[in-house]
Amino acid sequence: MNSPIRKSPLEMEVRSWLPRLLAFGLLAFPLAGWLIADEQHTVPDLTVHEWGTFTAIAGKDGRAIEWAPLSGSTDLPQFVEHISDANFKLGLRGTIRMETPVLYFYSLRDVTVSARVAFSKGLITEWYPHADRVQPSGVLRNTSLSQLQTDGSITWNDVAVSPNLAGEFPGEVKSNRYYAARETSSSPLRINTSAGEQQEKFLFYRGVSASPLPLSAKLNSDGKLEVKSLSEDEIPAAILFERRGERVGYRLTGTLTDEATLDPPVLTGSVDALYGDLEEILVSQGLYRDEAHAMVETWKDSWFEEGSRLIYIVPRGFIDSVLPLTMNPEPGQIVRLFVGRLEIVTPTTARAVKTAVARNDEATLNKYGRFLEPILQVVREEH
Repeated sequence: MNSPIRKSPLEMEVRSWLPRLLAFGLLAFPLAGWLIADEQHTVPDLTVHEWGTFTAIAGKDGRAIEWAPLSGSTDLPQFVEHISDANFKLGLRGTIRMETPVLYFYSLRDVTVSARVAFSKGLITEWYPHADRVQPSGVLRNTSLSQLQTDGSITWNDVAVSPNLAGEFPGEVKSNRYYAARETSSSPLRINTSAGEQQEKFLFYRGVSASPLPLSAKLNSDGKLEVKSLSEDEIPAAILFERRGERVGYRLTGTLTDEATLDPPVLTGSVDALYGDLEEILVSQGLYRDEAHAMVETWKDSWFEEGSRLIYIVPRGFIDSVLPLTMNPEPGQIVRLFVGRLEIVTPTTARAVKTAVARNDEATLNKYGRFLEPILQVVREEH
């Protein structure tokens, strides 16, 4: 016969007091804490990857200036939801246009998650699938995002991650850059709405903000670009790009910890080579290969259009501070990678725009699209 297991005096004392503690409710608070902790548990085999773009324009001092980032026609499918049309028509002004962040989920089994993203000094303007809450709601009374009383946010509850789902995603007849983001091995998602079930390969959202950037970039008297970090975090990588018609050029930099001076690129480069270089940078920063390729495919027509710009990897600390993400349950791994796009108004750009305005050259002006108004603003400040 096995000998009985002997309990320590301390264990016997705790067991003797446990019924009395429960009776007097003295364990109510700790038990509630344990329950909450259990609800916020981590799922080790759940992985979440996110990528997106922060677009801004550098002013005379190199810092991001205010502009109307929602100007121009939308480039999204009709099924994407957005804030009130009245807010778009107000001409909201901010420093950052946050474009096409997508949250990918990877899991070997079905799991239900919730996700909430807030945007400092900003608003969430477009999203899909349907969200349970987007704040603030209603029409804004002030067009300046710097005057917002509360940060905007978006919340999805009960997102079903279904790795074995075949996936029937919404689409339209015409092509759209939105669809390139689906070309990954991420798990399909399902969300139940009052109008029926919606399926997608990711959670998508966009927004605008009046937050400052983590860096500045201005041209010196020699025509070189002086880049300065404005945060404690290093800039992992940057690319100075310029395009004039069919001629393109770019310069790659390493990690930027404080300040750097970049020579203007020689316009003898290849855009195809740049695609490959940028994809390698994205992979080195944590994206899966198919995610990096999807991101480049989504934005290559926009990032590498006419003009000059600094393309850089946004520090993770800045992302988590300006765009905090909360998930329940907590994934075992979260990768967040944003590419910053900072437009630089060079003398060549200024001359091209001024000449086109004088000649009413719409073809040239259309090359600069939504950036035309802030370019003219910078030109007026300098001259």
